[in-house]
Amino acid sequence: MIFKVLYQESAYQVPVRERTKSLYIEAESKEEVRKKLSDRNYNIEFIQVLDEAHLEYEKQSETFTTESV
Repeated sequence: MIFKVLYQESAYQVPVRERTKSLYIEAESKEEVRKKLSDRNYNIEFIQVLDEAHLEYEKQSETFTTESV
């Protein structure tokens, strides 16, 4: 499954929409996503599993890349 992760680059940043970043990661569960990103100092706001329609929409973005951790 592909997950979309919304995060702040620092665990100490207050979540502000304008500074929220996103990444796409392949994993089996949300827990695995958190485990894969645990070595980074991210403030993870939300993890969303992408269904096929949403994934196709996201792929249209020129900044779409799936991260393998």
